[in-house]
Amino acid sequence: MIMSPYAPVGAPLPAPEPSEAYLKRLSNRRSTPAQTIGAPGPGEDQIARIISVAARTPDHGKLAPWRFVILGAAAKARIAAELEPMAPDPKGVAVLAKLRASPVCVMVVATPVESQKIPQWEQELSAGAVCMNLLHAADALGFGANWITDWYAYEPAATALFGVKAGERIAGFIHLGTPAAPPLERDRPDLSALISRLD
Repeated sequence: MIMSPYAPVGAPLPAPEPSEAYLKRLSNRRSTPAQTIGAPGPGEDQIARIISVAARTPDHGKLAPWRFVILGAAAKARIAAELEPMAPDPKGVAVLAKLRASPVCVMVVATPVESQKIPQWEQELSAGAVCMNLLHAADALGFGANWITDWYAYEPAATALFGVKAGERIAGFIHLGTPAAPPLERDRPDLSALISRLD
């Protein structure tokens, strides 16, 4: 069982304090290319902590409409071999290298439930937020991480190999490990073109 290292629900929390170091880390976060993530990966205690942080995500209705599947190197290699004949083209085979490379991968599965109050879209957004929190937690522990999907996240015959059930969807594969080199910066969007205001 994964135990949370944090205060129990209902316990008083300290008032938030500004942290420039935290802001700087968030501002400089970069994804490590999946094919360059190698050993060592996080140990069991670190994986448990990463997941416990990821689960502290916005979740309207407290439905927890997601689940985690920890994929070790052997499982990923076995599934990748089974996926090869299903690949749509040579490029589809090539991207399986990303699945094989990392020592540990956490697959996040969106598991929306029927609700009169909470739309399925909001539940799937919560699963996406879980993926982002996994990246932040891995970064805080000093690991490289990458959130990918690729074709096998959407092909029903492929998702079945990962144990995905009817009504579920793969929100992402979060690859965790040690970067072979510092991740490169990429072009960022022009925020002035994306921000509007209603007064």
